[in-house]
Amino acid sequence: MYEIFLDELKKLNTQFMEMGVFVNDNIDDATRAFVDHNKEKAKSMVDDEEKIPSESIDIQKQALKLMALQQPVATDFRVVISILKATTDLERIGENAMSIALETIRVKGNPRIPEVEEIISNMTHNVRHMLIQVLTAYVQDDEKMARDVASRDSIIDHDYVRARQLIVDGIEGDPSRAMASSSYFVVTRLLERIGDHIVNLASWVIYKTTGELEELSNPTENLTI
Repeated sequence: MYEIFLDELKKLNTQFMEMGVFVNDNIDDATRAFVDHNKEKAKSMVDDEEKIPSESIDIQKQALKLMALQQPVATDFRVVISILKATTDLERIGENAMSIALETIRVKGNPRIPEVEEIISNMTHNVRHMLIQVLTAYVQDDEKMARDVASRDSIIDHDYVRARQLIVDGIEGDPSRAMASSSYFVVTRLLERIGDHIVNLASWVIYKTTGELEELSNPTENLTI
């Protein structure tokens, strides 16, 4: 009976990881579409917007079913709970990526701010790397890696603050940039939120590994308010 539980848990972990990789690709697709003003790419993402919520619901249903039918021991119970909670954060990250795609569709061809777009590219690279690392930490039960990932959220916060200042300076120097700048504000804020959700994922890795519920603090978070 326990072997059946372990087999189902393995399938659940695989499904969770596949969702994580898909979400990570969506972040890249969405920001590339935004920077390139590729509305067609953004629209194709929006057409498929139910995929991530549907996958999230399926994982949560399977996790709850596993808990109800198999009555896992404490350690396995933590694993299932961590999947439930982490899946919610993955879904939120997917929603933020979708919002970037929607912003790409909404915005019209406006004057660009190359410096801000470079920061958007950097933020995208960093959050995607953080997400892959935290998923790896999840699989390997690596508490240290999870903490290292969470600490790198300060880089995302600093980039967001720097982008925000460049946007304001750009508007002051050329008011015609105001429309484009509103979209830059939205996209950089969404990327900053993705970083926050990755920190949450790191906290669920720690819970899965140690059994301790810990809110990982970020000393730079107040800079983004």
